Amino acid sequence: MWQHKDFIRFVFIIIVISFGGIVIGYFISPMTALLIALIITLVFAVTIYYTYKRYSDIKLLSEYLRQISSGNYSLDVRDNNEGELSILKSEIYKVTTMLAEHKTLLQADKVHLTNAISDISHQLKTPLTSMSMMADLLQSDTLPVEKRTEFTKTIRTQLERIEWLVSSLLKLSKIDAGTAQFYREDILVKDLVDLALETVLIPLDIKRQKVNIKGDPTTTVHTDINWTSEALINILRNAILHTPESEEIDIKFFQNALFTEIVVQDNGPGIPKEDLPYIFKRFYRGKNAAKDSVGIGLAMAYSIIKEQEGDINVISSEKVGTIFTIKFYHQKSSS
Repeated sequence: MWQHKDFIRFVFIIIVISFGGIVIGYFISPMTALLIALIITLVFAVTIYYTYKRYSDIKLLSEYLRQISSGNYSLDVRDNNEGELSILKSEIYKVTTMLAEHKTLLQADKVHLTNAISDISHQLKTPLTSMSMMADLLQSDTLPVEKRTEFTKTIRTQLERIEWLVSSLLKLSKIDAGTAQFYREDILVKDLVDLALETVLIPLDIKRQKVNIKGDPTTTVHTDINWTSEALINILRNAILHTPESEEIDIKFFQNALFTEIVVQDNGPGIPKEDLPYIFKRFYRGKNAAKDSVGIGLAMAYSIIKEQEGDINVISSEKVGTIFTIKFYHQKSSS
């Protein structure tokens, strides 16, 4: 503490005042001067003691903060005393605890990001390797025409798959970053369903599947039609993928005083019980997942609906089928 100019200045002022007091006391009487000197000495000693103690506490806090800045969040500087320093210690401890929690969350995010990049790399590696091999074969002049046509078609399919994967990941990253713009408005559910069906007409036609739509044409929902149709498309793709050829998929919707509900039901093989809690997790592939599934469609549907304060649930029975239920509540505020 003797290195601080403010403290040295304080001591100098005390000495000057004390000397002046002793001199004045001496003019009264030598005993008065002695008494003043003893009192000043005692007060000065007590002041030095508490000042030293305060500077020691501040030094301890400075060391504590240095350790925090180096990443050590395990120290506890709190005490059970009262006073400004004790309050400061408690506040610093609260900040330290918050920083420790943020560090844990950031570490978890890093692990998640690493796993996601690994999954994406794996999903891209397989089609890229396949396309590379077929591209080499296409260079051969002896390759039969039918094989050339087959390889070209396969490469186009794989490119579409990669394009879809990259597009989906970009959309998910926007939602995660909070930069996705949701323009919610009252729209007809029928228009939402029709917009989603336009994208899946070809796979429906290939598998000769029929979609049954049931609901009041005047039913409305407060949502972003483009983003929500994206969610519905992914749910429909899942239903088409798991529904046998020439079978039917049901879409039902209705509205009550609390919410608007959209139901998509298929009669596919169903989802095993052990897979149900994880089907909305990114890159999760259940036991009945399709060979070319990347496990991102339902995750994106979940994120889109949740971001708009909606709910999505699934009920499934093996060998019976799966029912996805989407709800948008009327009383919730719009984004």
